Amino acid sequence: MRPFAYARAQTADQAIASIAQWPDAAFLAGGTNIVDLIKLDIARPATLIDIGGLPLAAIDVAPDGSIRIGALARMSDTADHTAVRTGAPAVAMALNLSASAQLRNMASIGGNVLQRTRCAYFRDIDQPCNKRRAGSGCSAIGGDDRKMAIFGANERCIATNPSDFSVAILTTDATIHLRGPAGDRTTPFLGFHRLPDDPTLDTNIGRGELLTAVSFTPTALTRNSTYVKVRDRASYEFALVAVAAALDVRDGTIHDARVALGGVAHAPWRARVAEAALIGKPATRSTFAAAADAELRNAEPQRLNRFKIALAKNAMIRALNTIGGAA
Repeated sequence: MRPFAYARAQTADQAIASIAQWPDAAFLAGGTNIVDLIKLDIARPATLIDIGGLPLAAIDVAPDGSIRIGALARMSDTADHTAVRTGAPAVAMALNLSASAQLRNMASIGGNVLQRTRCAYFRDIDQPCNKRRAGSGCSAIGGDDRKMAIFGANERCIATNPSDFSVAILTTDATIHLRGPAGDRTTPFLGFHRLPDDPTLDTNIGRGELLTAVSFTPTALTRNSTYVKVRDRASYEFALVAVAAALDVRDGTIHDARVALGGVAHAPWRARVAEAALIGKPATRSTFAAAADAELRNAEPQRLNRFKIALAKNAMIRALNTIGGAA
């Protein structure tokens, strides 16, 4: 483990100024991802700026019902919050399925959103990886690609995004709040994560920007949502395939739908083809199966992960059937 300096920020502006002053610095929140990467010699910050004491851990509900989750809110606190559990059940379910209780009690929402891929080749510095060093190649291509992407991949990278929260929050019209050298800005959560046009970049966060919150407004759609996660073992593990789904069903007809997939792409995957196939149709198992077939028709599996197509179809049908019947 390489030596590094440590500084504790007292305010968000001080944290941002420190990053500008020390270009090789990195933010430290819960530490469940960055510390791992430092131990593996993947991340090499000269200075860690501890933001754990900043007042960014609150979960606030506005008079209009909108929910603002501070970036330093713990995963466990967010999952247990009544407004989150009732306003977007898929989000609470995804958080509870993400990790052990010990990790959920430490890991922050902001850190979860910004975490790097868990690709084994990315985490092995002896293997070429375009995410670690652009142009060095992707060792997963032609290697052990069983857990890799079936959507949105290219010759540069076939890794997947590991965040359950980031998949589930796509059942809402969530907004990301950022603060940087140029001040505050917001951006839609959808599109914040990137496909691997430049594998070294996982998100569209700017240099020196601090993620301060994620907000969304519950609706009839988000309140009727669920999260299905399929993994190699029943205990806490990253998803082979995950499905976040939300339906607004009126008189047996699907008025609106949201479906997002995890474990299948470099970014949380919004299943727009499936959504289009659902809206205006009866809330039946045959409708759900047809929507799943339509979405997975565009999958491009790797050498060893064609099974993910059937897995994703079945998980999607299961998720939609659960909330379609409940509605």
